[in-house]
Amino acid sequence: MNEKTFYSVLKHVVIGPWLKLVFRPRWEGVENVPTTGPAILASNHLSYSDWLFMPLGLPRMVRFVAKDEYFTGKGPKGWFQRTFFAGTGNVPIDRSGASAAEGALIAARRVLGDGELFGIYPEGTRSHDGKLYRGRTGVARLALETKAPVVPVAVIGTDVIAPPGKKFGKIVQPVIRYGKPLDFSRYEGMENDRFILRAIADEIMYEILRLSGQEYVDLYATEAKKRDTGTSGERSGDRADDKRNRTGDKPAA
Repeated sequence: MNEKTFYSVLKHVVIGPWLKLVFRPRWEGVENVPTTGPAILASNHLSYSDWLFMPLGLPRMVRFVAKDEYFTGKGPKGWFQRTFFAGTGNVPIDRSGASAAEGALIAARRVLGDGELFGIYPEGTRSHDGKLYRGRTGVARLALETKAPVVPVAVIGTDVIAPPGKKFGKIVQPVIRYGKPLDFSRYEGMENDRFILRAIADEIMYEILRLSGQEYVDLYATEAKKRDTGTSGERSGDRADDKRNRTGDKPAA
C-alpha cells in the first residue's frame, strides 16, 4: 500500500470518520484552498490535534515535515513509525542543510515543487495560553522562493480538546477557517531582505489573527513561555510536536 492510499484509508476509514462523529468539526472557506498545484497552509497552533483537524476537511493531502529519525528506525517500532508518519502526510527533514530549520525548508521546497500542499505553523511552537504570537520568517522565505500562494488558516477550539500539557480535555466542536490565498509576487527576488521577510510574516500573522479572533502578542511564543512560566518554555510534548513541522527562524528542537 503506497502512502497516499494509506493516507486515504486513515482519513476516510480509520481515523477521520471517528473524529467527525465525536467532535463534529466545522470547516469554513474550503473553497479558498487551491484544488491543484502547490500552496502553503499557514496556521495558528493551539494543540497537538491541529494537524489532525486542519487537513481533515480538505480533499487533498496536506504534508508536514517531521524529524528524519521517524523514518530511519529499525525493527517493528521503526516500521510502525515510518508507516504512520509517511501515511499521515509527513516528510522527513533533510539533514543535508546547515541546520534543522534549513533542512525543513529543503523538504518543504521539495513538497511544493511536486505541486502539493504544505502545512506550516509560523509561530514555531504551540501557544501555551491561547494567544497568537509573532510569526517566524521561514514561511516568508518559503513563499518567495517557491512562488506558492499562502493560505492563512485558523483553528479554533482545539486547545480545549487537547490543552497544553494534557492528552485530552473536553469534547467541543472545533472550527477550521481557511482564508483567501495571499500572493507575494510583488516581492519577487527579495528573499534575502530580512525587512521584507518580516513584513510578509507579519502580513500572514495578521490574516490568521483576523480569522481566529485571538489576542495577538508581539513576541515569539518560546520567549513568552519562558517569561510566563519561568522555564525554557517547552514541555516535552511541545518538543515532540515542534519536530513535526518547523520551518521558521530557529531549528527544530
